[in-house]
Amino acid sequence: MNKADLIEAIASGSKLTKADAGRALDSTIEAIHKALKKGDRIGLVGFGAFSVAKRAARIGRNPQTGKEIKIAAKKVVKFKAGADLAGTVNKGK
Repeated sequence: MNKADLIEAIASGSKLTKADAGRALDSTIEAIHKALKKGDRIGLVGFGAFSVAKRAARIGRNPQTGKEIKIAAKKVVKFKAGADLAGTVNKGK
């Protein structure tokens, strides 16, 4: 599913126009971006939680040459699925 498919699903599920659904999705994504940039955790009950974690600097290897390279420290976004989402996905087995 891509963004256009998601917008269509939101529009049909909420009886919004596709334009309104697109604006709602864009606003939601923008709010998530801003919260994560500040380092906040976003918890959506039943769906999951987004958070920011720090990844320490480390030494890696270039797979082509085998030469050691320094990988800088950085922040990464993590997502942990909620119980309802995990249960829905696992029922598909």
